[in-house]
Amino acid sequence: MFEVAKIGRKVSREAFRDEVPDLRVRLLEAQKEIEEQGIAVIVVIAGMEGAGKGEVVNRLNTWLDSRGIRVHAFWDLTEEDLERPRYWRYWRAMPPRGRIAVLFGGWYLEPIERRYFDQYDDAELEHELRRVRELERMLVEDGILLVKFWYHFSRQAQRKRLKKLSRDDRSRWKMLPGTASDLSGHYHRFEHVADQLIRHTDTGRAPWHVVEAADPLYRDLTTGRTLLGAMEQRLADAATPVPAEPAQAATGAGDADLPADPDARVTLLERLDLGQALDKPGYRRRLAALQRDLNELAWSAYEQRRAVVAVFEGVDAAGKGGAIRRVTQALDARLYRAVSTGAPSDEERAYHYLWRFWRQIPRAGYMTIFDRSWYGRVLVERVEGLTPAARWRRAFMEINDFEDQLCEHGVILVKFWLQISREEQLERFRARENTPYKAYKITAEDWHNRDRWDAYRIAVNEMLERTSTERAPWTLVAAEDKRHARVQVLTTLIDAMAAQLEYRGQ
Repeated sequence: MFEVAKIGRKVSREAFRDEVPDLRVRLLEAQKEIEEQGIAVIVVIAGMEGAGKGEVVNRLNTWLDSRGIRVHAFWDLTEEDLERPRYWRYWRAMPPRGRIAVLFGGWYLEPIERRYFDQYDDAELEHELRRVRELERMLVEDGILLVKFWYHFSRQAQRKRLKKLSRDDRSRWKMLPGTASDLSGHYHRFEHVADQLIRHTDTGRAPWHVVEAADPLYRDLTTGRTLLGAMEQRLADAATPVPAEPAQAATGAGDADLPADPDARVTLLERLDLGQALDKPGYRRRLAALQRDLNELAWSAYEQRRAVVAVFEGVDAAGKGGAIRRVTQALDARLYRAVSTGAPSDEERAYHYLWRFWRQIPRAGYMTIFDRSWYGRVLVERVEGLTPAARWRRAFMEINDFEDQLCEHGVILVKFWLQISREEQLERFRARENTPYKAYKITAEDWHNRDRWDAYRIAVNEMLERTSTERAPWTLVAAEDKRHARVQVLTTLIDAMAAQLEYRGQ
């Protein structure tokens, strides 16, 4: 694979000087149009040590408008990085639409280093690269331009380069401490690992550009040409009209999504026994005991450095707020944060929809409670026609992968769907309207959603079927009786935490 990067290509200084002025003008023009069109660009810079990756990035900052570029390196990880799932650090580095992010090594740095030092075997490497492919597919399908460069040269060229850098006081600072000695005699092993990585992640959506790095002028000029070509092609594609998706009916998912066979309309929600109830004395006794246990578990999670994520979804007026309050009453305020998810802000719309949720993932030892969550894409956005069908359909896989990453890192993830009948919802709506201190809870949007009850029912059922996984199952809560619902939520959360923590209750 890398033979093409060992030919010995060169560019004369005269040719470099002649071409660069026009290249810079075209790059700046493309960058300006990228900004105007709202296209995010991610440039991954990776390759052999000593290949001049830092020099390439410095050159790009010179040739482009540096105000529209942010450079991110991932070799010096902070405690904050290490306390969250690995991809959290990359989501923080995602550029908003219209901006460019340059990633040193990107999400490839850790897999290649772990395989190089035998911390991964081939199966573990393939598992990680599958995740990389899924991430890149998701980003590209969201409209991000992803350009990946791998800088390579021969063993002889690398030795010459490293020797020069180690002796040149002006260049020594460009290398990480000990890099040259660490690589001595291991060129072919590193190249073998790199070959595995590139072969498994060189896709049509996100191809690798292997650039020969022995001659710095050829390396930089080729990088500029390639980036320019990718940006101009992306702009040309954006200018090409594409057939619009058929307009959705005003009822969103509506009757068009309802199965023709009435028996097929019986969903998981219809099988939920909404008649479950708990008397007030029994509720008070159980509530106090459960909240005590939850408090102790929360401190155990803190001591054992295990993060907890609790997701609350459900029908309007099903009592999510009340259930959340009974959870937070049991917790030390320093250990948790409650996040209420509404329509995305202008800033959040500039990113992939999962970006705002990745930002809220808690540190090791802490808890985040989501009052509505990333499931809005396959519920409200689907039913109301706010996102194309292709997007919400692929979101099932994206959500499962996101949650799998949380669980793989050790996050305790618990998901609740609170359900009430349509009749009970109407009673609660009217009670809110007639109670002054509750009137703020009922809005025109609530009545609008109620009109789409059947459409939401079908959407919820598909969501439950496709995102209730072994690692992250849904808990369906019969919420017709609020006391029963609150006890079930607390019991489920306690059981989930106790199962994954070294904890012995009283």
